Amino acid sequence: MVKFIHTADLHLGFKFKNVSFKKEKAAERRRELWSTFERIVRYGKDANVDFLLIAGDLFEDDYFTIGDITRIRDTFRRAENINIIISAGNHDYRGRKSLYDKIEWTENVTIFNGNKIQKKEFKDLNTVIYGYSWDAMEIKENKIFSEIDIDNTKNNILVLHGDLGNSSSYLPLKLEELNKLNMDYIALGHIHKPQIISESIAYSGCPEPLDFGEIGERGIIEGVIENKETRFHFMPFSKRKFMETSMTIDEDMGYIDIMEAIKDIDIGDKNVDFYRVNLSGFMQRDLEIKNLEKDLSRDFYHLEIIDNTILDYDLEELSEENKYNIIGKFIETMKDKGLDDPVVKDALYTGLEVLLKGR
Repeated sequence: MVKFIHTADLHLGFKFKNVSFKKEKAAERRRELWSTFERIVRYGKDANVDFLLIAGDLFEDDYFTIGDITRIRDTFRRAENINIIISAGNHDYRGRKSLYDKIEWTENVTIFNGNKIQKKEFKDLNTVIYGYSWDAMEIKENKIFSEIDIDNTKNNILVLHGDLGNSSSYLPLKLEELNKLNMDYIALGHIHKPQIISESIAYSGCPEPLDFGEIGERGIIEGVIENKETRFHFMPFSKRKFMETSMTIDEDMGYIDIMEAIKDIDIGDKNVDFYRVNLSGFMQRDLEIKNLEKDLSRDFYHLEIIDNTILDYDLEELSEENKYNIIGKFIETMKDKGLDDPVVKDALYTGLEVLLKGR
C-alpha cells in the first residue's frame, strides 16, 4: 500500500496587495500561509505517508528570497521519511533564475525540470512518479504527453499544474487525454477550488484561501493506492475560511435589529473566519449603517458590509408633493400594480431613485 498527500497552490510569499482587508491582517495571512505549509509537512510525517505531492505554485517567485526557499528546504529536511515531489507551476516556474536551483535539496525531495514529462521510480514502493515543471509563466499549448509509456504492474502517479477543460494560457488539459494515460492517480494544481474530477484525478485546491473569490472549505487530499485500487478524499485543512452571505432587511428594521440579524449568522466561525455580508432590501431613511462594521468588530474576526439597500420613502408625502409631475404619476401607476408584490416595490424604489436624482 502506498499513502500520499496531495496539495498545490500554497502561494507562499503572497503579498495580499489587492485585498479588502487591512495590512495588519494581510501580514497575518502571509504568516498563516507558512504555518499551514509547515502543518501539512508535519501531518504527512506523523501519518507516515510515502509521498507528499505538490502540484505547482508552492511559492510566489516575484516576492521570494533565498531565505524563503531555504526555509522550505529546512521544513522538508525535518520530514525525511516522506518522498516530496514537486512539479512547478506558473508562479514558481523553473526558469533560468529559478530559486529551486539556488540551493541544495535533501535526498527526499524531487523537483521535476521543464520541457517534457519526467519520471522517478521508487522501487521499494513499486511506484513511478511522473511530473512536469513549467519553465515559463505561460504555456499555451500542451505537447507533453507524447513520451509517456507506463508499466501497469507498478503504481503510476502524475503530478501536474494545468487548466483542465479550458482553452487558456496555463497549460490547457483535456480530460480524455488524462484518462488515456491510465494513471493510478493524477494530482492537479492551478485551480484553487478543490475538485474531484474522477476516481483517479483531482484538484486539491489551495490549502489556504487568499480572498473572497475563494469561498468555503479549503484543504488537502489524502489517499492510498492498494492493489492498483486508488482511494482518496478531501480533508479541510485551512486555518481560516472566507464566508459570504446575503441578508434582506426591511423598512421596519432599526439599527439594533440589523446588528442582531448579522450577529445571528450561523455559518463558519465568527472568531476565526473572514465574513462578507451583502445587505439588500428597503432601509429606513434616517438609518446610518456605515458604522456597522466597527460596532460589530468584537463579534467577528473580520467583517465587511456591502450595502445594496434602497432607502425607504414616505410614498404618500412624496406623491402629494409631486402629484402634477412624472414622479407623482409614476408612484400612482406602481401603487395600482400592487406594492405587496416585492418585484413591483423594488421597481418603484429603483425608479424613484433615478427620477429624484434628475430633479
